Amino acid sequence: MSHHIVEVKNLQHVYPDGTIAIKDVSFRITHGESVAIIGANGAGKSSLLQHLNGCLEATSGEVIIGDTRLSKGTLPDIRRTVGMVFQNPDDQLFMPTVFEDVAFGPLNLGLSGSEVDLRVREALERVGAGHLSAKPPYLLSGGEKKRVAIATVLAMSPDILVMDEPTSGLDPYARRQLMSLLREFHHTKIFTSHDLDMVLDLCPRTIILYEGGVMADGPTRDIFLNDALLAACRLEKPFSMQECPVCNKSADTKKL
Repeated sequence: MSHHIVEVKNLQHVYPDGTIAIKDVSFRITHGESVAIIGANGAGKSSLLQHLNGCLEATSGEVIIGDTRLSKGTLPDIRRTVGMVFQNPDDQLFMPTVFEDVAFGPLNLGLSGSEVDLRVREALERVGAGHLSAKPPYLLSGGEKKRVAIATVLAMSPDILVMDEPTSGLDPYARRQLMSLLREFHHTKIFTSHDLDMVLDLCPRTIILYEGGVMADGPTRDIFLNDALLAACRLEKPFSMQECPVCNKSADTKKL
């Protein structure tokens, strides 16, 4: 199971204009963990995720997937293991139809036509987008594009699922559907999100980034109970843990 492990060691990324996006970040995520990476806008979350499958090249430090150090030579193998869903689905959808977009990855794995068809159908059904198969992506709504972008990754059957703001642009029904899908994915999951209730529900572990560095790494509930830490990182508790202005009790407390 070692290929499911993600290890980041002393990672730093400096953009060409001199902006330091990632500062000496280190962590290890083991097989089957579900981990959220949260932080205020500009904390470095998206930049960090893009290092996990080689979309960005580190200025220094290293990323190791299983026993394989990420490099230009190992990039094809890493990308077969790490499936990445970008925050903006337009970065992922470029083929004439939804079917062709979802089929693109499996075809590049060298799968046969019948196997590709099966993977495409199953991936689209899992995200509730089977009816969109013949449509051109540019005619889809934002939420539909998001679901199709997720399907393009699921069709690759990755061992590690990395998602940048997976619920952004989704209506409540699609959000619930996605959360159910993520619960069923039993391999390693890593995602960023401002949807902190989803984080509380799905991720036993949370890493907080602040100005490019790791400010905290630990049990999600403990982190959300640390008011001083959240304030220092320009974060708030999930809505379910905030006090109701009418009854002065948190929604989380009322469930008990």
